[in-house]
Amino acid sequence: MIRKAFTMKVFADCHEEYQRRHDEIWPQMVEMLREYGAQSYSIFLNAQSNTLFAYLEIEDEERWSKTAETEICQKWWTYMKDVMETNEDHSPVTVELKEVFHLGQR
Repeated sequence: MIRKAFTMKVFADCHEEYQRRHDEIWPQMVEMLREYGAQSYSIFLNAQSNTLFAYLEIEDEERWSKTAETEICQKWWTYMKDVMETNEDHSPVTVELKEVFHLGQR
């Protein structure tokens, strides 16, 4: 299993809307995430800094990288661009984090 972590930024006045959209995530989006190898995916909000911390467990990095090419992912990015920092292609601005410690199960 590959563990990935990254940060994103949500606009200060959009915390509740960001939460609502994820509470109502499209079934097709969930299906695509699982199809491309997501085993676990969590997003946490630091409301003081408007920072989102995402933690993801995937099966294969190459397979996962193809999620960005899917129609449903492109649609989701367009849907989310008004509540968070995005790139020109509407993908979220992300900062990959390097794992420096992991305590696994015994």
